[in-house]
This record gives sequence, C-alpha cells and structure tokens, in this order.
Amino acid sequence: MNAKVKFLVTGAAGFIGSNLVAALVSRGERVRALDNLATGFWENLDGIPDQSKIERITADIRDASALAEAMQGVEVCFHQGALGSVPKSVAFPVESTSVNVVGTTTVLDVARHQGVRRVIFAASSSAYGETEELPKRETMPTMPLSPYAITKVTGELSLKVFASIYGLETLSLRYFNVFGPNQSPDGAYAAAIPKFVNQALDGQAIHLFGDGKQTRDFSFVKNTVTANLLAADCSKKLSGEIVNIAGERRVELLGLVEEIGRRLAQSTQGSPPVEVIHDPPRAGDIRHSLGDITRARELLGFAPLVRWEEGLPSTIEYLRTLRKEGRSAASAVMSKLWA
Repeated sequence: MNAKVKFLVTGAAGFIGSNLVAALVSRGERVRALDNLATGFWENLDGIPDQSKIERITADIRDASALAEAMQGVEVCFHQGALGSVPKSVAFPVESTSVNVVGTTTVLDVARHQGVRRVIFAASSSAYGETEELPKRETMPTMPLSPYAITKVTGELSLKVFASIYGLETLSLRYFNVFGPNQSPDGAYAAAIPKFVNQALDGQAIHLFGDGKQTRDFSFVKNTVTANLLAADCSKKLSGEIVNIAGERRVELLGLVEEIGRRLAQSTQGSPPVEVIHDPPRAGDIRHSLGDITRARELLGFAPLVRWEEGLPSTIEYLRTLRKEGRSAASAVMSKLWA
C-alpha cells in the first residue's frame, strides 16, 4: 500500500464518493477508495482517466483492522460511507444504525489512532425534521423523523466529541438533496431525481408521494464535492462544526417533474408528455426543505456553482448511457464533470 496517499474516501464506490474520488484525481492526488460494495459499484470509478492514482479497498467501515491499514499515512478522511435512504432505514432500522453509527464511530476511533488530521463527515439535512421555519439554519434544534436521520445526528455529535476529547479535526457537512451522475436509479429506495428521470425514459408515469407540492432544495453533486474539497483545504482548525451544503433554492416536486419533461423533450424529438401518478404519502418524509448556507460561506468560502436545472442534462445523459452501455461506460459521464 502506497504510504504517500494523503486522502481516504469511504463509500468511494457510491454516488458522492465516486465523484469525490474523480475530483481528487483530477487535481493530481492519489486516493485510497474504500467501500464494502453493499450499495456501491467499483464500476462507478472506471471512467476516471488515471486509474493508477486510485487504490481500491473492498472493506466495511466497521472493520477496524481494514480501516487502520487504509488510513496509514492519510491526512484527510472524507467519510461518505453509509447505508443511505430514509425509507430504507424505516424498513431496516437495525442495519441502518449498525452501519451508520458503529461505522462512523469506528472511522473516528481508527483515525485518531492512525494520526489522521481531519475527518469530513457526510451529514444530512434530514436532521432538521419537520419544522415550519425556512430556511433551515444550523442553530435550529434537530428533530429527526427517521432512523436514518437519527444516525446522522448521532454522527455529528460523535464528531464534536472526538474533536473535543482527542483533538481530531472534524467537520459535518449537512447535504441537501444531492443528485447527479453516478446516482443509482434502481430499487425501491432510489432518490427522487434519478428515479423520476428513469421512469420518464421508460415512458412510464412518474410516481409522487402525496400531492407533489412538497419542496426540496436540490443540490447538484458538483456543489457537494466542491464543499468537501474546500473543507479539506480549509486553513482553520476545525472542531466539530456543522454547516449546510445546499443550493439555497427550493422547487416543488411537481415543478421538478415538469422541468424533467421539458429537458427530455429538448433532447429527444417526439418525447411524450410526462404523466404523474400520486401515491399515498410516505412515512419519514418531510414536507419542505431549504438550506441557509451562510455558515458554509463564512467558514469555507462555499457557494453553489451549478443550479439544479443546469445539473439535469448531465444527469439525464448519465442515465441514458447507463441504460444503453452499462455502469462502467456511464461513469465516464461523471468523470467529465471533473475534466
């Protein structure tokens, strides 16, 4: 194992993790990429041009010995590894808690023993729960509505404690509704945008839970990864701070579906209108979401680079390529974001 690797990405074969690996490699960095492949795919990294800069490690974040080896010589750990999805956590709360809570604690403990300087954690806007006040600010109390949200809040608390007790630099980035290339459209727990686009590409109706007037602050993955890179480069000593990473704009799901239909019509002659079917509301879902990124601006110099509408074309291109040529070929669409 190359001791000169500065960065470790957990969950590296997943959606955000693979984009982060591609961004780091594009900067000329060597990266250790760790994933247990429970939900990720190594093919998500195949489109990155310089494969010699990536060390792939198939291991679980709860495996302390594997983590210890992976963290040798590492300065910054981007902890993206998790069992994602609110509805999946509702269906499998014990598994979600084991991976996300025990896994995060293991990452932190091994990091401090191995001399890692900084751990950057993929937190979640689900921490806010259902509060009427908008936009969501980090000073607001957490009100988790799902096992997944509980695990993410627990992770934030753990990062604060490890910073306080052990002096490990930590930072929690609360992601708001990230989407883009390499996000899977498959399964009952797929995120909204890839699921909706895939249904439309199939000529199927798009299924919305409830009336479709719920709103989300969608953030293109390039914004999210840029925030991680800023966090890694930040010259300030970090001690468990929490910052929102969002687009600062919200859209009704009905409006999102309309925009997806418009983009598909632009790229495909004769594309049929998108039909919507309303299903019953889903347990654990929140009604409205909008993030205030003032703190991220002040601490990291973060600002959204890509509006959510501007992120749809590459997302659609990725999903079309995935359907026609498979995951390895589709990952080249993701890699183009970082060329």
